[in-house]
Amino acid sequence: MSLAEDVQITKTDLDEFRDITHRILEYLPNVINEESDYRNYKLCSSNIAGTRKQIRPFNNDLFLREADKFGEHYDVFSNILENLKSNNRDFEDEDYQVIDKTIYTIQQALGIGLDLFVESNSARKHVGNRFEELIRVLLSEVNISLKKIVINIPYETDEGEKFYKCETDVVVSPFNEVRSNSQNIDQNELIISLKTTTKDRMPKIFIDKILLENFLQHPVRVVGISQNDIQRKGDDKISYTFVSNLFMVYTRFLIQLEGYYYLDRPSRAFESPFNQHIFPFSRFLLNDIWQLLRP
Repeated sequence: MSLAEDVQITKTDLDEFRDITHRILEYLPNVINEESDYRNYKLCSSNIAGTRKQIRPFNNDLFLREADKFGEHYDVFSNILENLKSNNRDFEDEDYQVIDKTIYTIQQALGIGLDLFVESNSARKHVGNRFEELIRVLLSEVNISLKKIVINIPYETDEGEKFYKCETDVVVSPFNEVRSNSQNIDQNELIISLKTTTKDRMPKIFIDKILLENFLQHPVRVVGISQNDIQRKGDDKISYTFVSNLFMVYTRFLIQLEGYYYLDRPSRAFESPFNQHIFPFSRFLLNDIWQLLRP
């Protein structure tokens, strides 16, 4: 199929993500003809035959722009996943970097492809779908049981009992099958909230945890995973969408998540006290999820 079709198709295994990323990386040199740098981000555009398309900024330290280099990292990435499946979790700093660069490049390349081929509103939807698919496929690849759960929360109205459907993006389990269901979240399991960005979405992550704990009358563990919190601002700048004060106020005075993870962390996440709550995605995959899923 064409590349424009491929970026819009549901992906069901890591090989599909590898292949589409490789196609996009090989395609980009043919169409990118405007570039500038803003801090540590590259801003690129395609301006061909009077049609100009801006693509999302990418982090120079994380994005593997050359297809061959991506392929080399992907091979190492695959070996790391094999070690995870074999319960070998003795990793070096370089392994964490490979995870972060590989996953970031896959997701960012898909977003760039959608920027080039798809109308912006539709592109945003597809970017979110590919992100959820990527994380689910990755967790399944290392033999973690998972399932999307919708909790039905009843409430009374003049017309009788109604239900609010509290949707989870994914529930992961230490067991062979997920035990959570539409009436309960098993206390040994973990809810993962997947948001490409926290812009306009951060409150829901915290509020859903409070809601579920109040409804179920027991602790519910929640982590968040996001791609990044930046967006393009005009031709040559980016703006930052991570609302740091809101994150800390919610964490301190509403409820604390079990962790928040980024493919590309906001700059504030490197500072105290944010660095006690916000971490790179590689830490989640190689370390924290195994600690959180100990029954």
